[in-house]
Amino acid sequence: MSRSQRLLTLIDLLRSHRYPVAGKHLAETLEISLRTLYRDIATLQEQGANIEGEAGMGYVLKPGFLLPPLMFNDEEIEALVLGARWVAQRTDSQLSDGAKNALNKIAAVLPPELKNTLDDTSLLIGPSKDTVIDSVNMPEVRLAIRDEKILSITYCDLKDNKTTRRIWPFALGYFDEVRVLVAWCELRQEIRNFRTDRLLTCELEKTRYPTPRHALLKRWRATLHGASTTKAN
Repeated sequence: MSRSQRLLTLIDLLRSHRYPVAGKHLAETLEISLRTLYRDIATLQEQGANIEGEAGMGYVLKPGFLLPPLMFNDEEIEALVLGARWVAQRTDSQLSDGAKNALNKIAAVLPPELKNTLDDTSLLIGPSKDTVIDSVNMPEVRLAIRDEKILSITYCDLKDNKTTRRIWPFALGYFDEVRVLVAWCELRQEIRNFRTDRLLTCELEKTRYPTPRHALLKRWRATLHGASTTKAN
């Protein structure tokens, strides 16, 4: 096993434990000496891994993002760049800036030869046939999804019927020509799809909806594999 692969394996081992792991156990699993393990942990810490602990006490990887050098091959870098370019061109300004900043952070931890691959990739995003125009604050919609907050909306359906609703948003689908908000609708008492370009008003409430987002996602995904109860508005 190469050292770069061993470092990635060590990270995976630490990620799989919520509590401190003895250095002896880590060294035995990796089939290395304790001395080598201590050097590897010091290397990962220098590269930004939030590893806490010391010899005799055990080690734990604190939650957070880690992008150690050498973890991407050419195809993975091209996939990251292509995806980030799509987000930068097809989403609202805050998410677009987030994609650009993410690429800058990735570039900062890549060794020179891989950074050149990131800078020089020629995979491009073509122009979209239609520009999606949202009449509501999309960062606020994403915040509602993350924080499991209720949205009060005024919605105009495909027949131009306007209704006022309270919804529990839990997913947002991005397509070239439309964005679709998936939510539990209190008015219809079922999961419904809402095109964001047909949201006339959208107000974020302080109230959290009672069903966890992951449970709503699970319920919605189940409908996609059978007789779907999700209806398009």
